[in-house]
Amino acid sequence: MSKINQSEINDVAWRACDTFRGVVDAENYRNYILVMLFWKYVTDVWRDHRDAYLKEYKGDETRVTRRLARERFQLPDGCDFYSIHAQREKTDIGERMNIALAGIEEANKAKLEGVFREVDFNSESKLGQTRDRNARLKMLLEDFATPKLDLRPSIVGEEDVIGNVYEYLLERFASDAGKKAGEFYTPGQVSKLLAMLLAPKKGDMICDPTCGSGSLLIKVGRQADERDFALFGQEMNGTTHALCRMNMFLHGMDNFRIEWGDTLRNPRLIEGDRLMKFDIVVANPPFSLDKWGYEEASADPFHRYHRGLPPKSKGDWAFISHMVETAREGTGRIGVVVPHGVLFRGAAEGRIRQKMIEGNLLEAVIGLPANLFFGTGIPAAILLFNKGKTHGDVLFIDASRDFKDAKNQNVLTEEHLDRIVATHKAFQTVEKYAYRATPQELADNDFNLNIPRYVDTFEEEAEIDLGAVKQEIASLESQLTAVRAKMDGYLKELGL
Repeated sequence: MSKINQSEINDVAWRACDTFRGVVDAENYRNYILVMLFWKYVTDVWRDHRDAYLKEYKGDETRVTRRLARERFQLPDGCDFYSIHAQREKTDIGERMNIALAGIEEANKAKLEGVFREVDFNSESKLGQTRDRNARLKMLLEDFATPKLDLRPSIVGEEDVIGNVYEYLLERFASDAGKKAGEFYTPGQVSKLLAMLLAPKKGDMICDPTCGSGSLLIKVGRQADERDFALFGQEMNGTTHALCRMNMFLHGMDNFRIEWGDTLRNPRLIEGDRLMKFDIVVANPPFSLDKWGYEEASADPFHRYHRGLPPKSKGDWAFISHMVETAREGTGRIGVVVPHGVLFRGAAEGRIRQKMIEGNLLEAVIGLPANLFFGTGIPAAILLFNKGKTHGDVLFIDASRDFKDAKNQNVLTEEHLDRIVATHKAFQTVEKYAYRATPQELADNDFNLNIPRYVDTFEEEAEIDLGAVKQEIASLESQLTAVRAKMDGYLKELGL
């Protein structure tokens, strides 16, 4: 069989959603589709490997079974996709699907325990009464059984096809989900920009304390020289936490630890009684989160807010404070996406910002175009912190005008990304695009980081030739007089 095109697989997977559209809301059917994709993939990989071992060991089932037991993933008998597909006419097909997934979880507890907890294929409230539910599940199983969705490595090749289709579906779901999308997905080009700016190295420990579905974390990891790195994350939403762990597995990321819980109230990435330290900390936290945990923060056992408590109704600096405290001393690098208010709001936020700057932690402020993020049209910025800075200056980059106008959202192209990264690397002033500010200049501006204070993007308007304008007006008036005279002549001929 010839190799399947990535776009074909994407289209087939997206069309499978038709089974649920109009019946189940997008936030729910997203989980069913992604679980089905995961199930089909691990089945196809297992089948591919089994066939290869049968050939290698000349049909010796004992040796094949022993070899399969050493795979990175175990698929118990009867729990594979095709065994359930063969039973699609059964009246209790939903329950059979649940049992098979439970078997997969049990056989892979270390990696997958709890990942299917939010998905119930026998749910009447979500999938309808028995007759309708069975019909939908039969269609869903048939959609994923199509030869166009054969995900065996021998068919799709060694490229990250399954990871790509998973990301494709996540982005499509995020686009449809509107304002809720930010809870689980960061646009691909923003993730790539952060990865390029932070430049992870072989052996780095990389953390995203608000990891969502893990897409940002994976992209930063992949920027490393080799797959010799470890990924860590924490996610508060149980459904999204499960998506993240499946996403890690489907991208071949085995060296990961993703915790479930509230990062600010209950950080789970700890060693003994201390926060774990990381080489790179990256995040796109929820913008200006209300009720982030202000009441508990003053007694924080990890002393994350020693520079000051962020305001009760805006948690931006709470997330930043956590990230800075979890970066490795002397070498740690931090990249965080923030709303512009973080750059200039005063009071408690202003005092924290001043201490971060005076502590020589802030490295760069990068303004992004508006309408990049799902669910909000407001422009955002990237703050880069560096615990190994060798100078006191801060670079400001205004990339707000560099974007491609797409159908529903603006997009950063490869050219835009390369320009931002090259400018950051050079760390020099570029007229109307970037400015290298000294500590004294930052202090003179009361530690306000509003980008227009530093990067002058004003464009002088071309001088107007008043004489030429006056002449053009006179010419137009003359033409108008002639037209009116003609019109009067026509009206007289018509007797009007």
